[in-house]
Amino acid sequence: MTGQIRLGAGILNQTPLDWEGNLRRVIAAVEQARSQNVSILCLPELCLTGYGCEDMFLAQHVLDTAWKMLLRLLPQTMGLAVTAGLPVLLDGHVYNAVAMLVDTRLLGLSLKQNLASDGLHYEPRWFRAWPRETQTLYYSAVGSIPAGDLRYEICGLRTGLEICEDAWVPDRPGQRLAAAGVDVILNPSASHFAFGKQQQRERLVLEGSEAFDCSYVYANLVGNESGRAIYDGGGMIADSGRMLQSGPRLRFGEVQVISSDASVRRGAGTSAVAASTPSDCSIPLIRSGWNPVAASGTESVSDLRNHRKVLPEATAGEADKAEEFTRAVALGLFDYLRKSRSRGFVISMSGGADSTACAVLVRAAAELVFLELDAAERQHLLGYLQDDAVCRDADALTARLLTGVYQGTCNSSETTRQAAELVTHALGGVFLELDIDSLVTGYRVAIEQAIGRNLSWQHDDIALQNIQARTRSPSVWMLANLQGALLLATSNRSEASVGYTTMDGDTSGGLSPIAGIDKNYLRSWLQIMQTVGAAGIGPFPVLRLVNEQQPTAELRPRECGQTDEGDLMPYAVLERIEQLAIRERQAPVEVLRALSAELPDQPVEQLVIWVRRFFQLWSINQWKRERIAPSFHLDEHNLDPRTWCRFPILSGGFRHELDEMDRAAAELRPQS
Repeated sequence: MTGQIRLGAGILNQTPLDWEGNLRRVIAAVEQARSQNVSILCLPELCLTGYGCEDMFLAQHVLDTAWKMLLRLLPQTMGLAVTAGLPVLLDGHVYNAVAMLVDTRLLGLSLKQNLASDGLHYEPRWFRAWPRETQTLYYSAVGSIPAGDLRYEICGLRTGLEICEDAWVPDRPGQRLAAAGVDVILNPSASHFAFGKQQQRERLVLEGSEAFDCSYVYANLVGNESGRAIYDGGGMIADSGRMLQSGPRLRFGEVQVISSDASVRRGAGTSAVAASTPSDCSIPLIRSGWNPVAASGTESVSDLRNHRKVLPEATAGEADKAEEFTRAVALGLFDYLRKSRSRGFVISMSGGADSTACAVLVRAAAELVFLELDAAERQHLLGYLQDDAVCRDADALTARLLTGVYQGTCNSSETTRQAAELVTHALGGVFLELDIDSLVTGYRVAIEQAIGRNLSWQHDDIALQNIQARTRSPSVWMLANLQGALLLATSNRSEASVGYTTMDGDTSGGLSPIAGIDKNYLRSWLQIMQTVGAAGIGPFPVLRLVNEQQPTAELRPRECGQTDEGDLMPYAVLERIEQLAIRERQAPVEVLRALSAELPDQPVEQLVIWVRRFFQLWSINQWKRERIAPSFHLDEHNLDPRTWCRFPILSGGFRHELDEMDRAAAELRPQS
């Protein structure tokens, strides 16, 4: 006898320790699944607590409350099976658990076997990895619950779990589950966004479903969950190497369920892989005793598979880096805004690329709110602003959210002032202008009187540049405070790598949205946003006022002709040195040799200057990177020491290695 069953994957925007909100969204997903006739629903990892609880996972009251939320969820699961993630305490250790809830009954607790420990992941700090093929009992008020490495029989299907990182290791639990005859593997995940990462996930799902000859369900979080990591959703359902259903990525909504039919042979019990498996399999089978699967007559398995709905392939734009960057950071900004209950954004608009990029991303967030959310969702997410106008259209929302402030001195140009004003207005924001020259002069005079000498550009260049940037900070902070808004810091990754930024100046802010992206890319992205835009966003022709400029801090007198690349090096070279030195961990001499081969027209002497400058500035400016406001993790190029790249604040500064480079440079010079 054959039949079919509908599998579902939930995509949730959760918040750590938002107990009532998290439970409400989980129940909403259950209701969506029920409306789609889903029988087995996979929800994301740690969905009851939120994934990013950090050290609060070790707090007993958090563990207790998570269990209470699980018990409140149980009655909502009548008529379907649901996975729900939470931390549990067993024998003095905390484990990352997924509860299998079936028709109001808690069937078992599957415990994560492989913990994520690289980059922004610190799971071993809070959780212990569960040993494979072992089981125990968890004693609770509802009785003793099987826990550990488990299989379940649900609706005639043998079901197992790979919990996020479990699927990313060579020895995947899925291999053992397949040998034990599972028909469905569920993967509750909390997999953060990174450029191009979705293609890797698709391979894991498709290759897993093919290699294990099963249906595979992948569920993920979406949104800026806890400040730095952005999750991109993208739930998937596959079967034997075929993608049956895939959900949208980087969507602004809080809850979505995707579903697809899978075939089941009632009475057959196991897949072909299990036919020769010994009956004393080391992964026990927990039977639910619940089976609503309807018989479907004489149709064959292949017939049923042909009836499954296969969605169109993802469009090229969804995989494009510019599209991903726009949507990911816009979503990060919007979620950070509403979850912190801030009332808008204030940006110190310099008329240059960095502050302009931040403003464009705020506008993109406003556009996507109206593209993706219906009126009820907008009211739900923005109601705390107590302003009905913000729900009218993207223009009204941008006017409410974006304040751009230009703060000029005698070293500022009309070009940047005009760019700042026209860009802010064109994007729909409120523009303010402050003349801070008298404030800068006041600081300078006070210091000159205190030290008994006049300051000059010949002897006091850095101090005179920095005081201008720092004088801008109190004003924009005051505006942010008056509005209850978030002040956005505008530093990018390239400048953070060499400390080309003024602490308590352009680094001032509660959030640093572009600190994870390099300047070279930002400039090319702004060109795209000027001419093409992103899907449903822009283009913004006014950006030519910024794109036609040569980046400059405008902190020296105008006759100096200051440019960022003149102070540092070409941004393309800076990015390449950063890649070789930091991501690939090459020594200065190795970096020099690589650049010499790639840039044969550049004199070796110039390359030596640039490489030396990078390593020296990198070393002495780690303290600045430690102090940058929370930034979004966009890829493995991130330099934020709290999420990816760690370096000592005090070090030898590569002096030995730079001396070696100087000696080797002679070999690279053309012989006369």
